[in-house]
Amino acid sequence: MSLDNIQLPPFLIQELYSNSLVEEDNKQLKTKSLKKDDIPFLGNNERNILLIVENKDVMYLPDEDLAFLAGILTACKLSLSDTALLNVSRTPELNYESLQKKFTPRVILFFGTDPTKLDFPLRFPNYQVQSYNNQTLLCAPALHELAVDREQKALLWAALKTIFAI
Repeated sequence: MSLDNIQLPPFLIQELYSNSLVEEDNKQLKTKSLKKDDIPFLGNNERNILLIVENKDVMYLPDEDLAFLAGILTACKLSLSDTALLNVSRTPELNYESLQKKFTPRVILFFGTDPTKLDFPLRFPNYQVQSYNNQTLLCAPALHELAVDREQKALLWAALKTIFAI
């Protein structure tokens, strides 16, 4: 017997996934379609912190970038549940107003994307903490670029300390 062909009995699968499996009969199953105002994001947005990335290859971020981002958030005494991670390459019709309605962000961090692509009314250089419309904005290079450049990490950290009062 190879490891590729292991079959578990139904009662064991039910025990393993007791908190995440739901049995529904076919009459109850309904297909959900995305509404125009639905924007796919990762996180719970508990602290209204919007993280904007642009990556055409994956749904949100590659594993290495996500791990690096999690480390940044931990250093800021935050977690992914405090934020909403949004990959703008998956929803190209987004703009500033739609982001305001959906997320009501108080902090917006751009990683490797230009705010003007989303019709933000201002442009500012990387690592310059910018206030606009009762929000704090920050642009930085893409996460995979930050991960390998110690100087860029230091610049990001200085800006994050200002934003999150660390």
